[in-house]
Amino acid sequence: MQILPNWLKKGYLRVVDPVADWLVRSGVHPNALTATGTVCTIIAAVIFATGHIRTAGWFLGLTALFDVLDGTVARRSHRESTFGAFLDSTLDRLSDAALFVGLATFYALDPVHHSARMMLLCMFGLVGAMMTSYTRSRAEALGIDAKVGMVQRAERVVLLSVPQAFFGLALSGWVLNVMIGIITVGAWITVVQRVQFVYDHTLKRVDGGPLRPSMESGTLPPSSA
Repeated sequence: MQILPNWLKKGYLRVVDPVADWLVRSGVHPNALTATGTVCTIIAAVIFATGHIRTAGWFLGLTALFDVLDGTVARRSHRESTFGAFLDSTLDRLSDAALFVGLATFYALDPVHHSARMMLLCMFGLVGAMMTSYTRSRAEALGIDAKVGMVQRAERVVLLSVPQAFFGLALSGWVLNVMIGIITVGAWITVVQRVQFVYDHTLKRVDGGPLRPSMESGTLPPSSA
């Protein structure tokens, strides 16, 4: 189960295809796109923290384009690299953390919408986002592609940008509250889904053949997260 259907994601990729082609022709390095996207996300987090929720939603939604283009440009320009994948994953975690910290700061400092409960929910959302990434990276270290779950990075960005861009703090901020709640609960559901997914696959390996040497020896390979 996913919040964003695959046909919507594929349609978005087709729309940004011409931009990706232009960047490839211009010789833009994919790592530069990754870094630019991270800086833009941190700026969006600062805007969230200052209480300009609608502006932050628009800014995050528009600059999320960099998040999609870096991988596409890397593949089409044949500049894929191990370090590039590492950098992308690392900066994605920084971006996630910045957004949740920005939102928690908003709830801590805003005199109208101050809420200890929402601050706590943001913190749970941050941990859930980190765990979502960690479970996938550990699964990949075991040779399992665990890109499954209800709320992945694309869903988090969309839910934090689109509703806020149109509604801001409408209904006394309840639109934003609900979106954060969906992201937080969905992140933890995704963690459970990925744990179950890896469990099912490792169970099949035990029944159907030998495990990887790292698992047979009782140790795990280094995490890529």
